[in-house]
Amino acid sequence: MLVRDAMSTVILTVGPAHTLRQAATLMSARRVGAAVVLDPDAGGIGILTERDILNSVGLGQNPDTERTHAHTTTDVVFAAPTWTLEQAARTMAHGGFRHLIVLDRGEVAGIVSVRDIIRCWAPAREPAAAL
Repeated sequence: MLVRDAMSTVILTVGPAHTLRQAATLMSARRVGAAVVLDPDAGGIGILTERDILNSVGLGQNPDTERTHAHTTTDVVFAAPTWTLEQAARTMAHGGFRHLIVLDRGEVAGIVSVRDIIRCWAPAREPAAAL
């Protein structure tokens, strides 16, 4: 199975000037763990994850004044839609992260998470057996 079979193609994007609270509100409403940060001034694509927001709050920073640009990962590892899920899983495990932005011909095509991969690999949920 390939990354294109598992990735989400509806992507939450935020700008570098969004506050962490705004980003968290959007992420929560869409039930996603990461947002793609598009910063034309910095010339790149970054990612903001729930862990980035949690780390900021844990440091006592104010989510109403902290901007996403200060917490965005910019040295992003990108996946191709033609990667196997095994390649994506190995890359995530090796890098210690849970999301990969998928680029197709230089454009953001989707995002794949550990959860997406598990959904493809695990059988459909069965009712829990009575103990």
